[in-house]
Amino acid sequence: MKILMAVTVATVLIAVGLLYAFNGAISVHFYIAAALGISFTMLLGGGLMGLAFLSNGTGHDASVDNRLPSADDLWSPKDKDKD
Repeated sequence: MKILMAVTVATVLIAVGLLYAFNGAISVHFYIAAALGISFTMLLGGGLMGLAFLSNGTGHDASVDNRLPSADDLWSPKDKDKD
């Protein structure tokens, strides 16, 4: 998580720097919104990816009991008149 936070901060600084370089001085609200949007997206994506790896690594994915019918059973035509 420390590495993810460091990469996020570096990405936000680079993005805000590029936005300033190409657009000049726009409203400060634009830069705050861009920084918060990039930060939230990267941290949420990294956190969810970490949870997926944790779930797989601890065996929680293998222990799921999936008793759903197959797609063929659900979507194949059924004969109602079987005499």
